[in-house]
Formats: sequence, structure tokens, C-alpha cells
Amino acid sequence: MKLWKRIAFLTGLCMLGLGVAGPAAAQQAYPAGVVNVLVGGPAGGPGDFVARNIVAHNLQEAWGQPVVTLNQVGAGGLIAANTVAKSAPDGRHILVDTTSFVINPTLHAETIPFDTLKDFAFVTLLFTQHVVLVAHAEAPFNTLPELIAYAKAHPGKVTYATPLLGSASHLAGEMLKIEAGIDMLHVSYKGSGPAMLDLVAGRVDTMFNSWAAVQPFVEQGKIKVIAFASSTRPADLKQYPVIAETIPGFGVTSFFGLMVRSGTPRPIIDKIQRDMAAAMKKPEVRAQLEKQGMYIVGSTPDEFDAFVRAEIVKWAKVVKAAKIKVN
Repeated sequence: MKLWKRIAFLTGLCMLGLGVAGPAAAQQAYPAGVVNVLVGGPAGGPGDFVARNIVAHNLQEAWGQPVVTLNQVGAGGLIAANTVAKSAPDGRHILVDTTSFVINPTLHAETIPFDTLKDFAFVTLLFTQHVVLVAHAEAPFNTLPELIAYAKAHPGKVTYATPLLGSASHLAGEMLKIEAGIDMLHVSYKGSGPAMLDLVAGRVDTMFNSWAAVQPFVEQGKIKVIAFASSTRPADLKQYPVIAETIPGFGVTSFFGLMVRSGTPRPIIDKIQRDMAAAMKKPEVRAQLEKQGMYIVGSTPDEFDAFVRAEIVKWAKVVKAAKIKVN
């Protein structure tokens, strides 16, 4: 079964289970009744943490109405996104998504079952996470200029691990190859955990990952930081260089944001954004996020819309230049 047909079939089943809100329900004062928060990642993952512990929990507390987290895993997040894209425009289906959302329009251009910019309204950019290029502790380079020089002297010898073909980690590696003019060997894994294990063991040389995921291994001396991928040095980690200091304009950020069906009334979008912004000001919520290495943004809908459009253009250039194909 082709990808888009499988997604459409699964979405149909999900919509039957969710019970799409009809006209009468839509006319109720929002958010009277159940609101569903959808996430494309599995229970226990970073996306599930954000959807369940940060979004659903705090909105339910603020609204006094049931807010249910639904994990619809598969197809790189497309199944969960498609459920929201096909839902009623009433704010009762909220998507929590990450960087894959802005990569998928190009990566799955031939099979994606919705129009990312036409079928969604963008509510808020919740948080960002630092992305960092790390290397095995015994790798024969300690800085980005040294890595580039080594890779040019040994084409195809330097390996970089990724948790999934077409992931943000993969595309960050491809962006580095393109911008630095080097040849590195891509090694794809089924998940970040196995990739990190091989990096620590020295079976692969480098990897792009979130700072939260690599920090314990860096502190234990099992891997080393080459450079952060953010455009400027993180305020709390200024001891580490950024790739942009060597390759001007380079910038990669992992993010979590909220989307709803396009056509959702602006007052509903604004309410979700305001109530999430208020939740993120709570000391206990800030502490939860900082523990996970997440940095609060809380953008307006218009700011997030502009961010999404710019990110789609950026990653489209990488996907096309690297000629990445996903079956």
C-alpha cells in the first residue's frame, strides 16, 4: 500500500475513534468538551513529554475541560499531522510537532497527503533545543576546522550517525557536507539510542544530536563537543564554539510547536497561544523544560507562521542538494 493511501486509511480509523466535532459542537464556547492533542512520537519520547506533560496537562488545568493526548506513531509524523489536517477547523485537534514538520514537505513531496502551508494554522513556537555536533572521544580532531581538514584529507572516511533517514540530524549532517565541501559517510540507525551507543563505543565518528541527549556523555568524557549548530553561542554554554564561526550562516535548531486545522477562528488560536504562554511562565513548568534542555520561546501565531515558512525553504534546499530519497 502506498504511503499516502496507508496514511489516509489510518487517519480514517483515527477520526472514527476521535469523533470529529459536528456543527453543533463547534458552536459551543471553546473549549467546552474534549480537546485532543496529537503527537507523532511514541509514549515516553520527547514529543510525548511535550504533548502530555506540558501541553495537555496545562491546558486541561487552565480550561477545566478534558484534554487528551493521542500518540499516532508512523510515517515520520505524517499520520498525526494528517489527522489534524483533515479535522474540523474548531481547535479540538491540536498537533504537537517538531523539525520533521518543516522537512516533510520536501522529503515526502510526492506522497504527503496534505498541503503543509494551506491545511494548517500555526499557533505558537513553544520551545527550541540546542543541536550539537559531537564526536567520539578518541576521534582525530577536536574542532570543526580540524574535522573539515581531516575529512578533506581522508574523503569518505569520517562517519556521521543519524537516528533516521531524513531526520533533522541527518539533514544537519548533509548541510555540513555541502557548506564545508567535504565527503562524510552517512550511517543511519533506527533511533537515537543505538546511534549514541555506537558513537560512545567509537564505531562511528560523529553525530548531530540535542544537547540534552549528549550532555551526560560529554560530562563523562565519553564523547566531545565539536561545535553547536545554533547561529550564536548559547548564553549558558558560551565555552563552546558554534559552526557559524567557521561556516557563516550555518544554523540548525530543533523545535516544538503547536498547529491546528487552517480555518480555525483566530480567537481560538489566540486563546491556545495565550494559555500556553501563561503556563510556560510557571516556575514548575520552566523547571521541567530546563531539565529536558528546552528553551522557551512562546511566539505569536504570526511569528510562528513566518518561522515555519523560512524553515521549509531552508530544508528544501538541503534535501534537493543532497538528493535525499525516502521510500
